[in-house]
Amino acid sequence: MDCWSPSLTVDEEFEKLVIRMNPPRVTVDNATSRKATLIKVDSANKRGSLLEVVQVLTDLDLIIRRAYISSDGEWFMDVFYVTDHHGNKLSEVDVAEKIQQQLGPRAYSSFRSLTRSVGVQAALKHTTIELTGRDRPGLLSEIFAVLTDLKCNVVASEVWTHNSRMASVVYITDEDTGTPIDNPERLTKIKQLLLYVLKGDRDKRSANTAVSLGSTHTERRLHQMMYADRDYDVNDADSGSTSERSKPLVTVENCADKGYTVVNLRCPDRPKLLFDTVCTLTDMQYVVYHATIIAEGPEACQEYYIRHMDGCPISSEAERQRVIHCLEAAIKRRASEGIRLELCSEDRVGLLSDVTRIFRENGLAVTRAEVTTRGSQAVNAFYVTDASGNPVKSETVEAVRKEIGLTILHVKDDAYSKSPPQESGKFSLGTLFKSRSEKFLYNLGLIKSCS
Repeated sequence: MDCWSPSLTVDEEFEKLVIRMNPPRVTVDNATSRKATLIKVDSANKRGSLLEVVQVLTDLDLIIRRAYISSDGEWFMDVFYVTDHHGNKLSEVDVAEKIQQQLGPRAYSSFRSLTRSVGVQAALKHTTIELTGRDRPGLLSEIFAVLTDLKCNVVASEVWTHNSRMASVVYITDEDTGTPIDNPERLTKIKQLLLYVLKGDRDKRSANTAVSLGSTHTERRLHQMMYADRDYDVNDADSGSTSERSKPLVTVENCADKGYTVVNLRCPDRPKLLFDTVCTLTDMQYVVYHATIIAEGPEACQEYYIRHMDGCPISSEAERQRVIHCLEAAIKRRASEGIRLELCSEDRVGLLSDVTRIFRENGLAVTRAEVTTRGSQAVNAFYVTDASGNPVKSETVEAVRKEIGLTILHVKDDAYSKSPPQESGKFSLGTLFKSRSEKFLYNLGLIKSCS
């Protein structure tokens, strides 16, 4: 007699059967629209279908200009108008083939697993570390200093900060062998030291570290981690950091005659905005039944008809406010505050520790970071402000560039302009944070002197 696996419910098994019998149909149409390529997806409906489709399109580096979504009932039907980053229609045949491979029948032949997703890091090549805690100037430098001291090589990493909180996913290998670290005692030591760094002496909430050898979709996990860390809680000190012009406008109202909650969102458009908002609605256990997305100019408009997983619309003012705050947080997490500095150089162990130490010593705070390794090259991007969250002075940026290397560290910011160096005083915030951070690292035994 056959038995059901205890890890799968009857509903999950039925869902798998339905999808095998009705695999998604993906149509790529370059003829209908003059300005965009149409991608049509029809499939049996299941929870998370919309997020999965948006995630694949986002990971393929496509810009979603317009979308019409309908998943009421048992069928899921979406139409996406997409372009490349230059606003052009998709002309390369392999792009269409990649979409078919990720969303078409072959991808679902064995109930498509997360590891097939374009943006997922391979599990067998590294160890994954997840960190959440209170953000502060110099924190990233301290994290990378600890990893370097423990003979860990950082292969890739992504760091987000929002509302005084920080979340990071870091992929490491052993410095000597280049293989994943799986020794339990060593992993425990890594976790303990990183947790000590994260807690510092000011973290009122619990900092958290987690280590695994499993696959993960980096940006998906960062949203989940920051949501779990409640970065959406209203912070009066943070509320004034976004100008009224760029502040997202989110409204949540019930449509009584249809039994839906209608969410409207308007904000400046940017890449991956749709992915960020759909991630958050999914994490909050809401199902999107219908949606219209328009992002063909500087502003994006999104309208969602949602219900909770139990089929009910939003029923309280507290829940309504929570949805508003969570969507605002989802938009701001990836907002690019500060000057973008791009570093491209030959990769080596300890590179990130050295670069972020120089940032710290010059009073720079990292608001977001993207760290990758391509072959033997380190390709990194850092968004930086001064220690108070204000724009960095050009003379400070140039001083940092000279110390790291003018040919390997470049400024990618249209608003940035060089100005003549100014005579600096004897005291600066950079000096203050340098001394505090170095004292912290000295206490950990990672530097010989904090003088």
